[in-house]
Amino acid sequence: MSKKLIFISFVVSLGGFLFGFDAGIISGVMNFAGPEFNLTELQSGWVVSSPSFAAMIAMIFSGRLSDFYGRKKLLLIVAFLYALSALMSAYAGSYEMLYIARMIGGLAFGAALVLAPMYIAEISTAENRGKLVSIQQLNIVLGFFAAFFSNYLFNKYATDSSFLTEKNVWRWMLGVELIPALLYFTALFFVPRSPRWLYLKSKFDEAKSVLNSVHGNETGSIEIDSIEESIKADKTASKVAIKDLLKPALRFILIVGLVVGVLQQITGINAVYFYATSIFKQTGIGTDAAFSSGVLLSTISVIFTFVAMYLIDRMGRRPLLLIGTAGIAISLLLCAYGFNKATYQLTPNAIAQLEFEGVNNLEAYTNKLYENDVDFKNDMKLALGNQVYSKNDGAILEVATTVNATLILIGILGFIACFAFSLGPVMWVLLSELFPNKYRGLAIGVIAFINSLISSLVQLVFPWELSNLGNALTFFIFGAIALVGFFVMLKILPETKGKSLEQIEKELVKN
Repeated sequence: MSKKLIFISFVVSLGGFLFGFDAGIISGVMNFAGPEFNLTELQSGWVVSSPSFAAMIAMIFSGRLSDFYGRKKLLLIVAFLYALSALMSAYAGSYEMLYIARMIGGLAFGAALVLAPMYIAEISTAENRGKLVSIQQLNIVLGFFAAFFSNYLFNKYATDSSFLTEKNVWRWMLGVELIPALLYFTALFFVPRSPRWLYLKSKFDEAKSVLNSVHGNETGSIEIDSIEESIKADKTASKVAIKDLLKPALRFILIVGLVVGVLQQITGINAVYFYATSIFKQTGIGTDAAFSSGVLLSTISVIFTFVAMYLIDRMGRRPLLLIGTAGIAISLLLCAYGFNKATYQLTPNAIAQLEFEGVNNLEAYTNKLYENDVDFKNDMKLALGNQVYSKNDGAILEVATTVNATLILIGILGFIACFAFSLGPVMWVLLSELFPNKYRGLAIGVIAFINSLISSLVQLVFPWELSNLGNALTFFIFGAIALVGFFVMLKILPETKGKSLEQIEKELVKN
């Protein structure tokens, strides 16, 4: 595997870094922006989830648009939109401007998450395709790490600087995304156009030049022969419509793609990432510790993504998905158990530790024991009002909560670790492999659209779930879904390890 191929794959998947950065940043931003704009649970959910709604639009069209205009050209537009979103978010003067700015970023990462694995699959060989496509997931988790670490530093120094205050710190958190967005835009000019796309556009000489340059003449010639054979077989059916994906010949791989695509998001991964700081505050460890726990969470993501990259072309896609999904189910159910055993009580000593306006209103609830978080939070909001409670919930939960925080932390980190070596990277590898050349752009776009729809709905309702269903039931629902998903995949999941795209097509697509 050449250094040039690794460089190209890393650059193309930098859109994943920006997605991860945006997702990680917002978990810290909402601790400041939510109270400033006095947002309800659903409004907070919309600020967080609105990029995913916008991403759905980009995902359904980006694959098809890239078939016409090329993968590289669309990726340059993606990088520009990321930069624009960062600037607009940092200067947002209202709730409406904030979510509109974030939706622009959503258009960018929606397209990037579809185009990067597609491009990498089309330029790599069967032997290294898995680990190269997994670079996108590596970039996503590196983005999460950078964001959580950035949030931790901004939160730590928000009151120790002349220009950084609790009032404007969230704007700096969002604006710093401009730097990697500009680097991404610049680096894309050093990336060639996709050789398989060039073949579809009859630009044969350029395609051969790219393959020989990336792989060397010997391997390049093998890839050229494989592509030409596939293109000849597809000549009679060059135009593709969405209804074509419903053909009996494609039914099995479409079902597999949909199951994996839905399961990746419906188990709540983006709820945990996007609301990481809020979730850790629910354990009563405090706001500062919640920010530092986010750094730990993202570190685990990076480590186990490297594990996935090492194993995916050795162990295979199917074992990683099955082991990981089983681990996800166990971890989420462990979180549910831990939260279910939690109790909440404000003693006179606990109230004395709190320092904010209206704290005396809590004295009416002194020594009242709560068996669940929903009743406790509702009484706190009744006493303080939504805005004051939202701004100080970390401090209140820290002094009132009795819970096995270590057990919940193990569950959360176990979930993140299992996701990072299974559903996270392997889904995109599978989608880039399952579908024939002429259907790939459209099929990935459709499944990614559904994936993003599920993600946005989970993010939108998650604050409402925590507020109305409680921590324990919320995590139990996610864990039960993961358990069902494990048994479904056990039944239908194929193995694509070590096979060329054309060989996979012959085996899984019925004539």
